Amino acid sequence: MTPIRHNGSDNDHVLDAVRDCVLAVGVRRTTLADVARRAGVSRMTLYRRWPDLRTLVGDLMTREWIGVATRAIPEPGSGTDTRTRMVDGLVAGVEAFRAHPLFRKIVDVDPELLLPYVLDRRGASQEALLALLADGLRDGHADGSVRPGHVERQARALLLTVQSFTLSLRTMTDEDDPELDSAAFLGELRTLLERTLTP
Repeated sequence: MTPIRHNGSDNDHVLDAVRDCVLAVGVRRTTLADVARRAGVSRMTLYRRWPDLRTLVGDLMTREWIGVATRAIPEPGSGTDTRTRMVDGLVAGVEAFRAHPLFRKIVDVDPELLLPYVLDRRGASQEALLALLADGLRDGHADGSVRPGHVERQARALLLTVQSFTLSLRTMTDEDDPELDSAAFLGELRTLLERTLTP
């Protein structure tokens, strides 16, 4: 996984500042000067840590997306197998991503930022999400609740599935029709995941 330049909380105030700027005006209209001013640091301090705004926004997205994913994973409970936790977490994660203000702003104002990660290559966020999925799959294989298989391939297939629902769901929904609204499609996602993971 690519190292994230915001290791530790030292740079969280800078990432918070860039988040505030992006939420206010979008990525294209945000400048390093705006971020530095909002964070209360010099532009040179930013340049020492991040070579450009795109890298800084990339680190912000990684922080935010990993936070969404880890918060969506249910805690282990008595009588709850790994497959159930994974399915619940993935469905909740898709819902949380779609509602996240930064994600919504980027999709609405700067969607081209996401294209490289959909069409060309995996980013740090995707690598971290794959690691989380692989850990869950290994646990599911161990407790027998997840269909045996190649862990990395299964993790990638799961990420492709939930990434598609996260990015494209609004193109398929009709919120006026309860059979075609977001909740109905999240139910379909749950069914897909259950059937994919069940031994």
